[in-house]
Amino acid sequence: MIGHVTLVGGGPGAADLMTVRARDALAAADVVFYDRLAPTDGLPDWAPGAELVDVGKRPGHHRVPQETIHQMMIEAAQSGKAVVRLKGGDPFVFGRGCEEVAACREAEVPVTVVPGISSAIAVPAAAGIPVTARGVSKAFTVISGHDPLSEEELAGLVGLGGTTVILMGVGTLGHTVTGLRRHGLGDDVPVGVVEHGFGTDQRVSIAPLGEILGVAAQARISHPAVLVIGEVVRLAAVEPMTGEAAHRLPAGEATASAGVQRIRALAGAVL
Repeated sequence: MIGHVTLVGGGPGAADLMTVRARDALAAADVVFYDRLAPTDGLPDWAPGAELVDVGKRPGHHRVPQETIHQMMIEAAQSGKAVVRLKGGDPFVFGRGCEEVAACREAEVPVTVVPGISSAIAVPAAAGIPVTARGVSKAFTVISGHDPLSEEELAGLVGLGGTTVILMGVGTLGHTVTGLRRHGLGDDVPVGVVEHGFGTDQRVSIAPLGEILGVAAQARISHPAVLVIGEVVRLAAVEPMTGEAAHRLPAGEATASAGVQRIRALAGAVL
């Protein structure tokens, strides 16, 4: 009998933010193909009878090509196995989940999807940053920073207003910031960078748009990180909102500019 494939969204990385349905799928799995940013610390316990296969990609290094992942999933299912494809966040938010579903359908392999909590919303929330707020922002745009944005896309973001959330945007941060400024976004617009959301090494850096590149360079901001651009960043929490460890940049560590201190003071005053 042919098996089936289940695409599972593991959420932003914390094990207790996985859904019950995700855990049930793992418990019934014969093989799990998992990504780098998926919650994996408990995999041997969550999927006790499964073969665990790391197919994760790193920035600039895809040691297992996407087409190979498709083939591995399909062949496992065709041999009668219950296959779980475990991803971070949600499978359909920059997770190439639609490509994997299409590959399974083309091979006539049954496939289902278990949604996950997207880091686009959850990770800003971990820093107390709402993507929308009454009277501040009534819309938010989620974009991939994996590839540089075009001039049309940069202009569109500035014209749209509201909140911009960028995933996988550390490598293209310089291009994004200079492009947004070139198209008229003000230097005083606050920017928040949340690194390692929901991890014990979570860190939040906040600075005006005109200064964020200097802050990022001195703080050595790295993947994985979620960038938030917009007035909602002024609402960032003084303390972490997740119940887990988090660290802000101490005053003067990244920059001693008045702009950065003003943003932090405003955030504290709002709360």
